[in-house]
Amino acid sequence: MTTDTPPAGKPLAGKIALVAGATRGAGRAIAVQLGAAGATVYVTGRTTRAQVSEVGRATETIEETAELVTAADGEAIAVPTDHLEPEQVRALVGRIERDHSRLDILVNDIWGGNHLLDFNTKMWDVDLDRGLRMLELGAKSHIITSSIALPLLVRQPGGLVIEVTDGTAETNKGFRENFYYDLAKNAPIRMAFILGEELKSVGCTAVAVTPGFIRSEEMLDIFGLTQETWRDGIEKQPHWALSESPVYLGRGVAALAADPERARWNGQSLSSGALAKEYGFTDTDGSRPDVWAFMLQEAAGADPSLADYR
Repeated sequence: MTTDTPPAGKPLAGKIALVAGATRGAGRAIAVQLGAAGATVYVTGRTTRAQVSEVGRATETIEETAELVTAADGEAIAVPTDHLEPEQVRALVGRIERDHSRLDILVNDIWGGNHLLDFNTKMWDVDLDRGLRMLELGAKSHIITSSIALPLLVRQPGGLVIEVTDGTAETNKGFRENFYYDLAKNAPIRMAFILGEELKSVGCTAVAVTPGFIRSEEMLDIFGLTQETWRDGIEKQPHWALSESPVYLGRGVAALAADPERARWNGQSLSSGALAKEYGFTDTDGSRPDVWAFMLQEAAGADPSLADYR
């Protein structure tokens, strides 16, 4: 006897997901959580055990991400892909089509531009090539991937596009301190809105999501900390008290993907903290940090307590 009901604990069983930019951080955690929820996950990126991207973090690879998905009782396929190269993306999507004839979830988490950030500078002081590279990594790569992958995703209703960025439409009304970074991180929010308008006619959904103050591998290295010692960074940066592990957003995306009513979020931008309140999950330590809500209160002139937002 067959059934279309997914097994318990595997609400995404039978779904095919592509996490573009799954080498580390939020992308890696999203891939693991989607796999744990039953999806078959294609994980892509430029850093493999054979080559390292311009980010220069050789110890974080797409093969390792795939192994973490497997360890979480999921299924993953690692495919080296530079998402700024259309032919590589076409080959990737062609492989997914041959393997499964469908794509249910597209996560655009491509970035890798932190090493290009120049804070406390004016637009005209930033090297043009450096700034344009940031836009390529944070916006052009998403456009290329969606353009090539969406024809496969829209073959059946219910498809979901997730644009991963930094901030929401509400929080990003303020100054993001760097001209190119501001554009690179606001672009995915607008992409989700526009794609949402286009996708709803075929029964699909697009949503932008953002972590809060994420304790990615790279950010922990900047602070000289680990996931176990992260609280030692609070003295250096008070907002670090509301930081979160990458798993937090991963759980949020998995919950969103499994929600049969997810179309209600179409075109919107959601934070990990907002997703946690909606779907009832927590970070790995059992807390529900919401740094964006805290910072909005600060910006409004209030004096919120950090303890109330964790």
